[in-house]
Amino acid sequence: MTLLALFFFEGRSATAQSAVVQASPSPGTAKFAPLDRWKAAVLTGDMATIKAFYISDPRAFAQTPQGKISDAAAEESDFWSRLAPAGLSDIVPKILEQDSPQPGVTSLVLRIELKFQSKAESHQSVVSVAQVWVGQDDDWHIFVTQRSDAEPSPTIRLPEPKIPNTHLYPEGAEAHRDLDAAIAAAQADHKRVLVIFGANWCYDCHVLDSAMKSQQLASMVADNYHVVHINIEEGKSNSDLADRFQVPLDKGIPSLAVIDGSGQLITSQKQGEFESAAKIGIEDISAFLNRWNPLSPSKTLPKS
Repeated sequence: MTLLALFFFEGRSATAQSAVVQASPSPGTAKFAPLDRWKAAVLTGDMATIKAFYISDPRAFAQTPQGKISDAAAEESDFWSRLAPAGLSDIVPKILEQDSPQPGVTSLVLRIELKFQSKAESHQSVVSVAQVWVGQDDDWHIFVTQRSDAEPSPTIRLPEPKIPNTHLYPEGAEAHRDLDAAIAAAQADHKRVLVIFGANWCYDCHVLDSAMKSQQLASMVADNYHVVHINIEEGKSNSDLADRFQVPLDKGIPSLAVIDGSGQLITSQKQGEFESAAKIGIEDISAFLNRWNPLSPSKTLPKS
């Protein structure tokens, strides 16, 4: 999911924006307290409390799979309040990306994991969500929201992050500097550079990072590679580096390339091999890292 919701927010008039941003409470860097209160309301299925989170003047709006909804308070309070009667036993919102584009505004990209329990069975679902929160009347309220429908949670064999690192991918403008530093380090210690294209809003990117920091893979990565995370942001950043390393971003992210200390391309993923955390396991990542480590006899790709 992208921050399409921000587009809608920025499209409103300056008058509407100034009317909304009346206060600037400071959200925490690791957690966003208003989200915890929203979560508690959803868990109890309290429609009135959920509805109160959405701004009424000017009216909050939502983007759903059914289209743009001009009355987010009614639509979202109905959607989220129906989960508790359906057996909702737990809700885990994971913040993948958090930004403050201006004072009094906080945008979140979330993966919301839902657990349902009934006498007969239990199951899990997931909803992808983007929210724009604004300060109003000394509190935080939702002005724009975008979400998917609830879908069955995929089976993921890789270790998943309990708290995703919202700064895993640095600002896109830092990519060239970080890459140059990694190449210089690889030239000095004869390791290789593992270039990972992705974005903070991408949950599969966070899962891949957790896998590489796991007990099974961490030493393999540290002994053989300098890792550089290249932020494609909303899909429009660092396309020059993707082209340079022959990584087709339209195949999905995360996507990897391996280069040596001279900056020469060793290999790159062409078919989005790691773009779905539900389709790979530790053994797949281990095989890739082993195949392309500095001691591997594999030859480099010819220059294009």
